[in-house]
Amino acid sequence: MPTELLFRDDAYLREAEARIVGADETGLVLDRTLFYAQGGGQPGDRGRVLREDGSEIAILDTVYGADKATVLHRIAAGSALPEPGERVRLMLDWPLRYARMRVHTALHLLSVALPYPVTGGSIGDGEGRLDFDIPDAGLDKETVTARLREMIGQDAAVSERWISDEELLANPGLVKTMSVKPPMGSGRVRLVAIDDLDLQPCGGTHVRCTGEIGAATVTAIEKKGKQNRRVRLSLT
Repeated sequence: MPTELLFRDDAYLREAEARIVGADETGLVLDRTLFYAQGGGQPGDRGRVLREDGSEIAILDTVYGADKATVLHRIAAGSALPEPGERVRLMLDWPLRYARMRVHTALHLLSVALPYPVTGGSIGDGEGRLDFDIPDAGLDKETVTARLREMIGQDAAVSERWISDEELLANPGLVKTMSVKPPMGSGRVRLVAIDDLDLQPCGGTHVRCTGEIGAATVTAIEKKGKQNRRVRLSLT
């Protein structure tokens, strides 16, 4: 049974009830989760699972299972394992998640400031990067930073909607990433829209408006190949 992904509907949800589907030394599988599973350059969430007897299990990382439909919540070796069917309460490490949400949204804006094909990326807790396929050098950190801050200052709303696989195939320009393709095959694809600024497929978590990102600074522009430029940013 696929895990219900609560973070897709509400990235600000910090606690939720769930039921244990399976548990072994590799981790816990639940019927539903608010923990984001690693993917698209965004790390998996961390947090805690509160059991019926009052004990807690630390969630060290969250990934998709081999079937790509269930979510595995990794736990420390030697943790006491709950039985299938037990009701538990999920408690997200919110400061960590929120930091990543801010960075992820900032990287969407970076792809607007630099409208080139994206060849890779990574989301950290207060910093992130995108790699671009750029034929010419000469990028200026201050100029890109100024453009980023201008868009953040617009306090533009961030929202999600779904389109069909067929609609995405008919609009290939929506896909900016060359190395990571949006998941298809379920019949629909999630789009993330930043009002009047950006629209692209993405399964990650984002803030509700660009003003929540805070101050962003481009800290480095590195040459990684003839046409590959790695652009790093940090938030304060």
